[in-house]
Amino acid sequence: MDAEITVVELTPDLAPAVVRLCEGALDLPEDAAEADAIVATLWLRAVADRPGFTLGAYRGSELVGALIGSMAAADQRLGHVDLVAVTPEHRRRGVARALLAEAERRLAGLGAAEVLLAGNPPFYAWPGIDVRYTPAVCAASALGYQQDRTAWNMTADLSYDDSPALRSTAAAERRLAGAGVTVRAAGPGDLPALAELAEGTFGGSWAAELAGSVGRPGAGCHLAERDGAVIAFAAYGSSRPSWFGPMGTAPAAEGSGIGGVLLRRCLRDQRAAGHDSAQIGWVGPVPFYSRSAGARIERVFFLYRKRFGN
Repeated sequence: MDAEITVVELTPDLAPAVVRLCEGALDLPEDAAEADAIVATLWLRAVADRPGFTLGAYRGSELVGALIGSMAAADQRLGHVDLVAVTPEHRRRGVARALLAEAERRLAGLGAAEVLLAGNPPFYAWPGIDVRYTPAVCAASALGYQQDRTAWNMTADLSYDDSPALRSTAAAERRLAGAGVTVRAAGPGDLPALAELAEGTFGGSWAAELAGSVGRPGAGCHLAERDGAVIAFAAYGSSRPSWFGPMGTAPAAEGSGIGGVLLRRCLRDQRAAGHDSAQIGWVGPVPFYSRSAGARIERVFFLYRKRFGN
């Protein structure tokens, strides 16, 4: 007979054990390869930003599952399950059910009226459940979660020199310079201006994501400015080294080609860092990324929610 499942809160010193568990439990190679960044983003970086917790499921002394949960920064009625990982040999044995039951109890105690199986910006590893994680999709449905949205990523191929994602921006940058627009890499001193543009024009969590990109190893940001004012930005690596975003252009500068230039500058950085592809996360304008970088829709995510009391 199986040993009883015990669910406890984990302390940060156990992060390496959670990384090892995720390396074996995340079925998609691109996720398993970035397990350390995922755990660091969802657990270790997020703790100063919002209420949350990390749970471990044990059978005896063996860690067989982990869950990271957090409250939404913008709406304290919403709780998020950011990560659930169960070792393959312990699936369909009640581990995910036990972890989610405890997470729901804790999130309700923090004031949540509903729980989302969806990304909680600015610290997220996926928009929702990748449809290729079939056991997770089945578990969400079995445990009373309702699918309410779909999101997708696009993939930019960085594996060969002539990739559309890597084509030169030199001519476009000269044209922009002639119109008084300077394009360059952003540094820590640019963060106030970047945050002002992000918050004033786009809202949401982009200012925090930019702060997680500028000046961090494996991450970066490029910007465009005119007359000393930042009018566009593009960033990568805030949550995961291989992921691109966010990017934004001030409405008055749209249609000038700035976005494509900043995008490809970031993608070249990611290629130089050793990435064969980049994930453009939680995509809105599909035609833009297809045209500017030859990107294609690849990862599709289901987002779920569950209201307490239903």
